[in-house]
Amino acid sequence: MTISFNQFRDGETLRQQRNLTKQQRKNNTDTKEGVLVNSFIKDSQTNELSLNDTRDLLVISDNVKMPERLNEQEISKEKSLLPISAAAVGVMGVIALFTMFVKHSAKINSNPNRLDKLPSTTRNVAINEETHQAIYRMIHNPTPKTILAGSGVLALSAMAFMGKTFLDGYRDVWVKRKEADIQKNLQEQLISIETQSFGGKIQIIRSMLSERARELNRYVSNAKPSDTLKVRKSFGGVTFCAGKDYKQQEKSSNFKYFLLGAGTLASIVGLGFLSMKNLNAGKKEIANFMQRAKNSIDDIVKTSKPEHIEHDKITLKTLFHEADSSKQEIEEAIQKLNWDDETKTSFTAEALRATAKVNEAMGGDGSDKTTFYSHVNDYRAHLYNYLLDTDNQSFKQLFFGITGLSAVTYGGKLIGDAIKDVQVKKINAETEVNLQQRLVATELRNFKSKKDAAIQPLIDEFYCQVSQGKPKEELKTVADNILLEIKNGPPFVYS
Repeated sequence: MTISFNQFRDGETLRQQRNLTKQQRKNNTDTKEGVLVNSFIKDSQTNELSLNDTRDLLVISDNVKMPERLNEQEISKEKSLLPISAAAVGVMGVIALFTMFVKHSAKINSNPNRLDKLPSTTRNVAINEETHQAIYRMIHNPTPKTILAGSGVLALSAMAFMGKTFLDGYRDVWVKRKEADIQKNLQEQLISIETQSFGGKIQIIRSMLSERARELNRYVSNAKPSDTLKVRKSFGGVTFCAGKDYKQQEKSSNFKYFLLGAGTLASIVGLGFLSMKNLNAGKKEIANFMQRAKNSIDDIVKTSKPEHIEHDKITLKTLFHEADSSKQEIEEAIQKLNWDDETKTSFTAEALRATAKVNEAMGGDGSDKTTFYSHVNDYRAHLYNYLLDTDNQSFKQLFFGITGLSAVTYGGKLIGDAIKDVQVKKINAETEVNLQQRLVATELRNFKSKKDAAIQPLIDEFYCQVSQGKPKEELKTVADNILLEIKNGPPFVYS
């Protein structure tokens, strides 16, 4: 006899494996393999039995159909090189389109007088790390003060890094030790839960043996069995007897699908109507806003004075943008201003330009050159300032105060995180215990259901043979093997 099974599919095994060490898993697996080998590998005796005895011994039915989906096959499409070719051609096509875009961009930007051409940008390099800023100062201005201050910042950075490494390592070690204690307590508490599950499965098998033995004994003993056999159904609602199968027919109604389709269609129409209504309302609001901007432009054009030219320029630029004014509208509005021709010409070109020049304080002078700026938000910056001017007590107080606060804050956060991690692991262990305790009943019901699914077809076959008038001697052989299957058959219970 050859037995094939997956020893890791059992619910109790899954729970055990999740909480065992590697060595415990190995010992557990070896024990199960030994139990299976000792329990199920038997000497073949088929040579001493007739075919009928073998059928009775193994409870073989006369006609059992294979599952309907056994011969279902997924037809895979023929593979070819077409997808590979399409991918290669597609990639090269994208590259060709990109190069065409570069060529077109170079062509249209070669005209220096274009108003909508993108402006030049300065490459701004931000130095926001205090160590980078200190090194920059040492290279830019290598005076004794900058070298001393930079060396102090680098030394403090190294001290902070080593201190952080030590504290992080100490935290990890402490949390790991606590986690080991939590795991030990979890293993101790799971012993009783696994015992309940194991004992419950053994009790289920004993109960089934007792119940089926009493039931089958009525047909193999000298007592006259009942003339009326109860209709029985095996797993899946199908009874196999004398080559016939009876399947439960499920009734389905299309009315609910009609309601679902009608409701979906009505929802689509309603939401579409609501969307169009919202868009129309938004369009009216935008039109009103743009009209107000155009009215403001007309007011400025009528009331503009020479002493307000600079202010009016800024306001008009904003209003032109908000009103989404066309080139013709901008030119007509500017021509109505009581400005001189030179001012009108320069403002027209500036108003029609698609981009604006960035402020030099923020983005440099607009040339394609590299600029540096520093914006430091670091406690080490206060050490740098203090070392540059040790006579300034304010720098000293700032350094010790902010550095001390940073150290205390980091240490407190580290301690808080460590305590939080340990408490979370404890609560998770308690939750795991509660969950496993609640799953005992579910696992027992699952075991009972699978046991019934394995045994019920054999019981159905027994009653078929009873109805066919088989001798009691043969029925006893079948009943003995059914009880043996209940005791040793799947699903298995491991010690």
